[in-house]
Amino acid sequence: MTTSPIERAADSFAAELARHRTGRGLSKKQLATLMGFDPSYVSHVEGRRHRPTEDFARRAEAVLEASGAIWQRFREYDELRHGRSKPPHRDHPLPGQWMPPGTGLIVERELATLAHLGDGYRCVIRRELYNAGTEPVTRYLVRVAVDRYPNDPGRSNRHHRERPLTFAELRLRAFRDDGGEPEPMHWRAKHDRDAFKEIWLLFENADGRFPLYPGDRVTIEYEYRVGQDKWGPWFQRAVRLPTRRLAVRLDLPVELDPQVWGVETSLSAEEGPLRTQVHRHQEGDRAVFDWETVDPPLNARYRLQWRFRSQPPEPEPDASAAGGRVRASERMRGLGIVQRGADLLRQPSRQFDLPRDERTAREIVDRLSAALVRLDELHPFSKGVGIAAPQLGIDWAAALVRPPDRTADPIVLLNPRLVDASAETDEQYEGCLSFFDHRGLVPRPLRIDVEHAQRDGGRIITSFEYAMARLVAHEVDHLEGRLYVDRMTSGVPLVPVEEYRESGTPWRYCRGTGPRAPGGRGTRPGWGRNVSEGAERVVPDVRRRDLVLGERPQSGPDHPGRAGDIAVVRRPGAVPADHVGDVALLAVEARVLAACRGHRQPRVPGHQFLEPRQAVQVLRARAP
Repeated sequence: MTTSPIERAADSFAAELARHRTGRGLSKKQLATLMGFDPSYVSHVEGRRHRPTEDFARRAEAVLEASGAIWQRFREYDELRHGRSKPPHRDHPLPGQWMPPGTGLIVERELATLAHLGDGYRCVIRRELYNAGTEPVTRYLVRVAVDRYPNDPGRSNRHHRERPLTFAELRLRAFRDDGGEPEPMHWRAKHDRDAFKEIWLLFENADGRFPLYPGDRVTIEYEYRVGQDKWGPWFQRAVRLPTRRLAVRLDLPVELDPQVWGVETSLSAEEGPLRTQVHRHQEGDRAVFDWETVDPPLNARYRLQWRFRSQPPEPEPDASAAGGRVRASERMRGLGIVQRGADLLRQPSRQFDLPRDERTAREIVDRLSAALVRLDELHPFSKGVGIAAPQLGIDWAAALVRPPDRTADPIVLLNPRLVDASAETDEQYEGCLSFFDHRGLVPRPLRIDVEHAQRDGGRIITSFEYAMARLVAHEVDHLEGRLYVDRMTSGVPLVPVEEYRESGTPWRYCRGTGPRAPGGRGTRPGWGRNVSEGAERVVPDVRRRDLVLGERPQSGPDHPGRAGDIAVVRRPGAVPADHVGDVALLAVEARVLAACRGHRQPRVPGHQFLEPRQAVQVLRARAP
C-alpha cells in the first residue's frame, strides 16, 4: 500500500502518463518509439517499477501534447523527491517541443547520399535541424568512420594503420542553409584516429557567427570524399539525436552490377534485416537505391551493404609466418590491463560525486576510450567488448562497453547499478581482459535495467538485452569487485583459449521464444539450434572420443524430441546412451556432458551432470 507522499506523487505521474497514452490510442511500444526510449522502460514507469526522470517527463509531455499535465505531475514528484532543498529551476516545455538530453536538437529530416565515383566515394549529408532546447547552438558534431574489411577486423586495423585516413583527403566542406544564400561553415577537429574522425561543424565563418537559437530551424549540409582503398562496401547511419525521418541513398554504377541489402541494430536488439524495403531504380548508367524510415529510435543503427557482382572477390592476404607464440594474457598485460590476482579487481570501485567530479570522469573515460582503440588492434571482439576503470588500475566506478557493431559508439557507464533483471537467463561463454587465457560459461539475465549517472549529476535508467545485457552486466560486476568466474555454475570447467572455437563469432540467441511451457514446444535461447545440414562434428573429450554433436535425425521412440534439435549422440561402440527429453544423456569416464531437460538425474560417483544448454555450449566451444 502506498503511504508516502513521494510514492503517491510517482503513482499520479504514472496514471497521468497512462491516461494520455491511451487517450492518443498508443501502445507502450509505440509511445517508447516516439520518445526514443526502450519499450520496457515505458512499461516499467507505468507499472511503478521505475521512477520518472526529467528527460522522460519532457519527452512524454512533448510527444503526447498533454498541455502541461504530465510535466506538472513530474514537478510535483520532483519537488517531493528533493525534499526541503530548493528544486532546480526548469522551464516548462512548449507544445511540440521534444527535449533530448544535452543539446535539445531535433533532426527533422536527414538525407544521406553516397555515390561511387570510380576512384572513391563522395558522401553528402543533409540535415534539417530544429533547436527545441533553451540555449543557442553554436556547433554540431559529425563523425566519419571507415572500415575497409568489415568482416575481418584485424586485417582492417592493420590496413588503416598503414594507410590512415587524413583530413586533407576528406576535402570536407559544410554549409548552412536557412532559405537564403548558403553560408559556409568552419569546422574544427575533435578526434583524429587512423579510421575515425570526429569534427565540430561551427555555426560561424570568416564573415561572422550565426547561432541556431531556441525555436529556430536550419538546414546544414556537409560532404567529404574517401578513396576506394579505404572505404569498405557499407554505409551506416546512426541515430544519435531524436530524428523524425531518415533517408539513405546509394548511387552506384550499373556496369558493376551492384547487389544491395541492409541490416539494423539498437542497444536493445541484435542485428537483423531492415524492416522496410530498399527500392532500386535506374538513372542512365547509375543504379540508385533508396531506403527510408520514420521516427527511428535513439541509438539505432542502419547499415546498407553491397557487392559488385561483375567484379571478382578480393583475394585474401597471404598468411605470414608466425613467430614465437605469446600468451593472450601477456598481450593484455602489455597494454596495461591489470591481471587476475590483483587486489584492485576484488574491491568495489569509488563512486563519482557528480557534477563535482565531472573533470575526473571525463579524463577516465578518455583513457578507457584510448584503451579500447588499442584493444581493437589486437583482437576482433566480434561479440563486443567492455573495459572497466579498475582494469586500468583506476579505482573509480567507470566503464565503457562497445557493442558488437565495431563502428558503434561505446556506452559510457558512470556509477552504474543494476536495478532490474529478467527472470529468463541463458549461458554463454565469456572472456575477460584480466585473464584472457580462458573462457567460461556464465549464466546471465537476457535483459537488465541499469541506472547510471550522467556527467551533470542526473541519473538515467537504460535497458539492455541479449548481447548488450551480457556485456554491461560483466562490466558492472567489475565495478563491484566481481569476476565472471564468481557467477559460473559450480563444477563447470574453464576452457583454455586454445581449445575455444567460437572466437570471431557473435553470441547466438533465439529471438521471440521463451521458456518451455508445460506441454509446450517453446525453446530457450541457445537451445534447439542446428549445427549444420545433417553434419556431425566430433567433440574431443579429455580421455576418449565417443561424443558427436549433430542434428537429431527424426523424432520417435528411439529419438524423442524434434527433428533438427541439437543432440549429443554416441558413435557405434561408444558408451550406451539414455535418451531423455530433447537432449541425449551420455555417461563417460570423466564427466557427463549433457542432462535431460526438466529432469535432473541422480548423481553418479565420478560423473558430473550439466544442464542441457551448458552441455550444448561446452560441446560448441570445444568442437574443432
